[in-house]
Amino acid sequence: MLRAKRKTGLIFFPAFDWAIDPTHPEREERLLYTQDQAMEEGLFDIEGLVEFKSDLVSEKDVRRVHFCVPDVASVMTESHFISAGSAKRMGVAVVTGEVEKGFAIVRPPGHHAKRVVHGARGFCNVNIEAIMIEYLRTFHGIRRVAIVDTDCHHGDGSQDIYWHDPDTLFISMHQDGRTLYPGSGFPEEMGGPNAAGRTLNIPLPPGTSEEGFLYVLENVVLPVLDEFKPDIIINSAGQDNHYTDPLTDMNFSAQGYARLTELLKPDIAVLEGGYSIEGALPYVNIGIVLAMAGIDYSKVREPDYDPESIRQSEDISRRIRQVCDEVTDIWQRRYDITRERQEGKEYEERVNRIFYDTDGIYETQHETVRICRECAGALRIDSSSDRGNRIMAVHIPKNACEQCKTAGFRWYEQAEPSLYRKIYLQNRPDDEFVEKVP
Repeated sequence: MLRAKRKTGLIFFPAFDWAIDPTHPEREERLLYTQDQAMEEGLFDIEGLVEFKSDLVSEKDVRRVHFCVPDVASVMTESHFISAGSAKRMGVAVVTGEVEKGFAIVRPPGHHAKRVVHGARGFCNVNIEAIMIEYLRTFHGIRRVAIVDTDCHHGDGSQDIYWHDPDTLFISMHQDGRTLYPGSGFPEEMGGPNAAGRTLNIPLPPGTSEEGFLYVLENVVLPVLDEFKPDIIINSAGQDNHYTDPLTDMNFSAQGYARLTELLKPDIAVLEGGYSIEGALPYVNIGIVLAMAGIDYSKVREPDYDPESIRQSEDISRRIRQVCDEVTDIWQRRYDITRERQEGKEYEERVNRIFYDTDGIYETQHETVRICRECAGALRIDSSSDRGNRIMAVHIPKNACEQCKTAGFRWYEQAEPSLYRKIYLQNRPDDEFVEKVP
């Protein structure tokens, strides 16, 4: 009888009542084929593989992360509450020792959802990993977190949420944004002035195969993780790098995903994208589960798998080595870059223009962060959409210093009510969320 080396938890949530439309790639069949494969292969007959029930998040859980416009209920369906709740349940199971590893095989996904949410973009309404992480930080003493995003699309939402947080390392390896949605994720996007180098983007050329992904992992990701020493590693486990995916142009396989998982050793994996419903997901998901559990995955292969046909060219290998060298240099110089970004300034400002492609909403943000050498810095976001919604959002980080707490409360109190539909305060040190309605 097979036995897992590491007790591993699984949650399946296909979200039968949520799809962009009945024929869209983001629909419940993404998970149903994996569930069928898991039952057919007898995964739950393996000692040490444990299936958990889905759970719900509360609106308060969501508000630790997001400013939802005009409110949480307007941007989330029941399926979003359950998808995020399932990720949270898996996270709690791992940090409390119920299991050693956990994989939330759920939908809807979340890594394109940013801190401010006016609607859906990239099939994502709320960021299910971030909601899980901030719950674990609030109730289970987790501080240093590493998120390794292996979805083919850049995890721009997770990047935005943790842009200013020096306690969160965000690494995204994805298809070059010049060739794929959302058009971002370049090495120069390295985090805000209080967390420069804690965001590492590794854009890969179309046609990258196992060789390229594993090169990035072994030469950049693993050395950086060894140095950062996170309390927990989260894998945003998108599977649309697969050679059969209809939306992307990469050449990864189930064997490659399993090997990546074996080397990365994530504590928790959360499903993101992946739209080859029959040709990839059942095999990739099974490979990831076996690798997390420490079970031989060498027999997991797609029916048409031919490693020679998906081998990358030498030109692709050369370009990957170049971007890895660039990202490694950023990591090694992160303290110098931070000092340069902070020197002589009290605040840093940036303007973000965001298109919600799923809902057709345009948003403009004017963001101000307090320069701080002690914490992530108080953050103020003035956000307007073309639907007429303008809000002021103030974020005081969880481990805020007294000066940043004072700055955050001052911004909230001094915001002019007549200018905004709502004024929000996300007070993470006290785990409070308050709002003013003019």
